[in-house]
Amino acid sequence: MGELLAGSRVKAPAKPVVVPVFHPGLEKLLFEEADWSRLEAAAVVPSRASLVRFDAPEAAERLAEARVLFSGWGCPPIDDAALELAPRLELVAHAAGTVKDFVTDALFERGVRVTSAAAANALPVAEYTLATILLANKDAFGANARYHARGAAAAGATGRVGNLGKTVGIVGASRVGRLVLELLRPFELEVLLADPRVDEAEARALGTTLVPLDTLLERSDVVSLHAPLLPETTGMIGDAELARMRDGATLINTARGRVCDAAALEKALVSGRLNAVIDTTDPEPLPDDTPLRGLTNVFLTPHIAGSLGNEIPRMTRLAIDEIERFARGEALQHEVLREDLERVA
Repeated sequence: MGELLAGSRVKAPAKPVVVPVFHPGLEKLLFEEADWSRLEAAAVVPSRASLVRFDAPEAAERLAEARVLFSGWGCPPIDDAALELAPRLELVAHAAGTVKDFVTDALFERGVRVTSAAAANALPVAEYTLATILLANKDAFGANARYHARGAAAAGATGRVGNLGKTVGIVGASRVGRLVLELLRPFELEVLLADPRVDEAEARALGTTLVPLDTLLERSDVVSLHAPLLPETTGMIGDAELARMRDGATLINTARGRVCDAAALEKALVSGRLNAVIDTTDPEPLPDDTPLRGLTNVFLTPHIAGSLGNEIPRMTRLAIDEIERFARGEALQHEVLREDLERVA
């Protein structure tokens, strides 16, 4: 009987062949040696070098047996021509956020599944947002500028400075927006949310109060944007919306630059009536002659809120998690469906 059972054992599935596809040299940022070891334990990785282009001379040979593409920033569009070279492709595991730059209808029509590390990238964005909300309410950015310019003469603060009882408005219960709401829970703040896809019960579960966008803008000391860039959100913060914000309020944008009307935002900030923390701009990067660069009421950073430095391998590890699940025949946890593309960043 034992011999019969032994002889009827189901063989473990063959390890999938994985081909890396991202900007050349990016593997030095994405992978630590332990990450390569994990990936190579779960899959066959014929080469650690990125393919870079699907029309490269070696593409046909490298893609012929590939069941998984390990993609990252710089992955070219996976179109019909690429898919013809990869007849066994079943999964694209993306070690970054948005997949919109490279997924195609052909990819989904072929039944290839796509996962994203957007959840891993959302955490540093939410952390950056929390930090800037708290600093904005303390007028830390303005105090820094005044202290540099006037030294000890800039000391002192008004009664409105501080976080106790301030109102923070979150525009968009996106993945990042929800993380920000969670991070804000320990603080004695009033937190408002504007999102047409969320109802009042869900908002309460998120620890916030659902209000129309106009109400949020009028009541908030800090407004933080977390809406994905979609046709209906492009330019959603324009002249009328900025005019509703309180004098001295702060607008934070770590979403996409084009969520704001660039001309309207520039006008409002040049006037000095509002403050801003801007990590994503329109255009990106800003031209050298933009008046925003010289404004003391504007804190500019060059799209650093997302994963940088030692945060980048966190995305790699999420992608490897998904490849391990795929190799074991388990459900994926971060799959991006075709219909998701209409509502995600």
